[in-house]
Amino acid sequence: MEIEVLFAELRLGGRLTPGLRDEVVRIFGERGRKALTAIDEGRVKRYRDFFVVVGRSDEYIVDEDFCTCNDFIFRGGRCWHILAGQIAAFTGRYESYDLWYQDVWADE
Repeated sequence: MEIEVLFAELRLGGRLTPGLRDEVVRIFGERGRKALTAIDEGRVKRYRDFFVVVGRSDEYIVDEDFCTCNDFIFRGGRCWHILAGQIAAFTGRYESYDLWYQDVWADE
């Protein structure tokens, strides 16, 4: 299964079935595992302006194909935070906040 087909199935079905979970790991390897773990542990948050994925040491802003993590900034490409955000968006498996993330960050 190709990435586009996997994402189409997630988008259309809106569920993360055992078979699709296996495909995520097969296609993305360790990044796929980390993304699924973050989703399972409820570490994907959706604000009005961004998705935020809680990593091991920080929260990372994910906006479509961009992430604030070092992996993305220095190596480019799809990090596991972006993958977690995409899968969560397709399946609705995220915690939703009716707030602007920039306002939450500004209050800290």
